[in-house]
Amino acid sequence: MRRRILLIDGHPDQSPARLCNALASSYAQGAGIAGHETRRLDIASLSFPILRDPREFTRAPPQPDILAAQEDFLWADHLVFIFPLWLGGPPALLKAFMEILGCGEFLLGSGKSTFPKGKLAGRTARIVVTMGMPSLIYRLYFRAHGTKAFEHGILRIAGVRSIRTTYIGGVGNPADHCRRWLGILNNMGKQAE
Repeated sequence: MRRRILLIDGHPDQSPARLCNALASSYAQGAGIAGHETRRLDIASLSFPILRDPREFTRAPPQPDILAAQEDFLWADHLVFIFPLWLGGPPALLKAFMEILGCGEFLLGSGKSTFPKGKLAGRTARIVVTMGMPSLIYRLYFRAHGTKAFEHGILRIAGVRSIRTTYIGGVGNPADHCRRWLGILNNMGKQAE
């Protein structure tokens, strides 16, 4: 089944030398080979302010980059977030992006009950997190709290279901380790998972 995939590179540094950039490119290449359509958002290249007043969250964002990103989210049926682990969770710029993306009830609408209605229902997601520490330590000792907060507090509440997470630890290790992960992401892209 052909899918529409939105790749979100959440690294705050848009340098092509970043592993997150290479992983996103490898995933996109694999998806293209398999006939899936892809679009890509590089958070570091977007222009948007950081929200400071809760009233801003109720208004639709006027920034062209955010309006275009909202269109990309609506277009996609599968979302792929790739970001480095910084201080136990996603970088602040990625969280700031998700906050402004959600303005004007884009991610959450008023439901019939007190619980908000997720506006991205029907979409699936993959989260890919890179880190220097071994991923097993992050998952078992730290219980992946920062990634789980991103998954549950943003994506699931917005209606995204079937979220899979891949943890890539030891990214400071030899290049062979990183090359192996580029191949894995390429295969994920082919499978649109």
